[in-house]
Amino acid sequence: IEVPRIQIEEKIIKVPKITQPVIDTVVQNQVQVIEVEKPKMVTRTVQRKKPIMQEHITQVPKIIKQQVPVQKVVQRPVEVPQVQYVDEIVDVPVQKQRHVPTIQVVQKEVEVPQIEYIDHHIHVPVQEHRHVPVVTKEQKFIDVP
Repeated sequence: IEVPRIQIEEKIIKVPKITQPVIDTVVQNQVQVIEVEKPKMVTRTVQRKKPIMQEHITQVPKIIKQQVPVQKVVQRPVEVPQVQYVDEIVDVPVQKQRHVPTIQVVQKEVEVPQIEYIDHHIHVPVQEHRHVPVVTKEQKFIDVP
């Protein structure tokens, strides 16, 4: 069994330097006055002795002043810190390689004898049972006078 060795390769990487300034934007609120017209309806019922021939309604606009906030964008330059990378070389100790014996387990196949059973089928005759009446003799004793 061979163990692979560790190899060290050094590479030089070029890191680009950032020279573009970053601009941070701050939002300020500014108030502007906008005039809004709201029409006002006036409806009146007038009782007169003379009948009115024509009814005329004049709409008069109502002017209301409101303050509306408006956002204003202001640009402000901000300094961004530069990042510098420093490579550090570290010595890695070399380790000796030694061969260590290993124990291997090998499976061995063993043949086991098989037992074979042979069945012989024998015909056994079936016996029939019959009931045969049995005759018994009884003796009668008669008294003769």
